[in-house]
Amino acid sequence: QVQLVESGGGLVQSGGSLRLSCAASGNINSFDVIGWYRSAPGKERELVAVITSYGSTDYADSVKGRFTISRDNAKKMVYLQMNSLKSEDTAVYYCNLYRGAGINYWGKGTLVTVSS
Repeated sequence: QVQLVESGGGLVQSGGSLRLSCAASGNINSFDVIGWYRSAPGKERELVAVITSYGSTDYADSVKGRFTISRDNAKKMVYLQMNSLKSEDTAVYYCNLYRGAGINYWGKGTLVTVSS
């Protein structure tokens, strides 16, 4: 079993920065892919960024150049550094672990609110 706990959300002004953290516990495998998703009011949940255990990353076009995902395998932590935040980044951000074969684990989310 895997548990994911997000932290670091909050209220920030447009142009500001936040760093989200995801603490993973339980059985983490070397091939697990961990990512950040977000869900804004009235919108479907969307992928923000993902990272493999080897450090390969991918980002949504809307956040490229502004957000950086990183991972500390020894500490079982994943981070999302968010810079140059915009009002459209306002959402609940979720940490996700994908193990393949349709197996997903989700955290409960952390709210990010960007004021214009």
